[in-house]
Amino acid sequence: MAQKPEILHKEIIGRTQIFRVESVQLKYSNGEQRVYERLLSRHAAVLIVPIIDKEHILLIREYAVGSDNYELTFPKGLVEEHETLLQGAQRELQEECGYAAGNLTMLRELSLSPGYMTHKTSIVLAQDLYAAPLLGDEPEPIEVLTWPLADIDSLLARPDFSEGRSIAALYLALRHLKKNN
Repeated sequence: MAQKPEILHKEIIGRTQIFRVESVQLKYSNGEQRVYERLLSRHAAVLIVPIIDKEHILLIREYAVGSDNYELTFPKGLVEEHETLLQGAQRELQEECGYAAGNLTMLRELSLSPGYMTHKTSIVLAQDLYAAPLLGDEPEPIEVLTWPLADIDSLLARPDFSEGRSIAALYLALRHLKKNN
C-alpha cells in the first residue's frame, strides 16, 4: 500500500457564503511535489430516503441552481451544529416533505468528489412516517411526489432524476429493504 503524501503547506485561498477553498501542497513518497485545491465543508449533510408505505417512496421536486432545472430528488440538507445526523435528517424530512419518521436508519456516508472536496453526505432511510410538517427555509414550496417501488426503472430513466447521491441512496435503500424484509 502506498504511503500517504506529506502535507507541506495548507492555506485558505478563497471564501464564499458556502465554500472555503484550500490550497494544499503535497510531497509524495517518491519526492514529487504538487499543489492541489479543494473545497472544504463546514457542516455534515444528510440525504433521506423516505418510505411512505411498503410500496412507495417519497421524492421532492425542487429547483437546482447548478443544473438550472427542477430536479426530482430526495430531501436533503445540512446538519445544524446543535444536531446529530439523525436529528438533522428528521428536521429536513419534516421541512421538505411534511413528515417525521418513527424509524431512522443510517445507511452509509458517501463522498461526492474526494479528489476535490471534503464534503460527505450521510444517507438515511426513513420509515414509519407520520404527518409532522415544519416550516423550512426554502424560497418556494417544494413539490412532494409519491413514487411506486415497483416502477424504479422508470424513475432511473427520467432526465430530471440525475443526481448521483440520489441514485446511490436509492440503491442503498432498496438493498437494505430487501435484506431486512
